[in-house]
Amino acid sequence: MHESPNPAPPEAEDELPAFTPVPMTRSRRDGWTPARQRAFIAALADSGVVAGAARAVGMGATSAYNLRRRPGAESFAAAWDLVQDDARERAFAYVLDQALRGAVWPRLYRGRVVGLVHRFDTRAAMAALRAADARVPGGRGR
Repeated sequence: MHESPNPAPPEAEDELPAFTPVPMTRSRRDGWTPARQRAFIAALADSGVVAGAARAVGMGATSAYNLRRRPGAESFAAAWDLVQDDARERAFAYVLDQALRGAVWPRLYRGRVVGLVHRFDTRAAMAALRAADARVPGGRGR
C-alpha cells in the first residue's frame, strides 16, 4: 500500500526560530510565561493552527492573538509568522503530493478488505492551489 510521506515538522527546539518572549507586566503561573510562549511556537510549528497550538499549551486562541498584539511582541510575532508559513508550506506540499500521486485506500466488503483502490483527491488539490494563488502578490485571490 503506497502512502505519501507527510513532511516532518521541526521537532527539536533548535530548529525553531529564536525569539524574545513577550514581556509581561504581571507574572502568573497560569499565564503566558516564557516557557509557555516557546511551547506555543513549537506547537504552532507542528500544526500551523493557532487554536490547536494554544489549546496544546493550556491557553485560548483569543489570548494568543492578544499576546501577539502586546507592546514588545514583535519578536514573538515574527517567530509566529515564520513557523506558520513553514507549516503552510508543508501542508501544501503534502496536498500537492496527494494530488499528483494519489493514495491507496482499502476496499471493504462486510468488514473485510477485498481489494485496494487508488484515488486522487482533486478537490483538495484545487483548494490548495486556490489558497496558494491567493497568497501570491498579483494572484487572483488578492
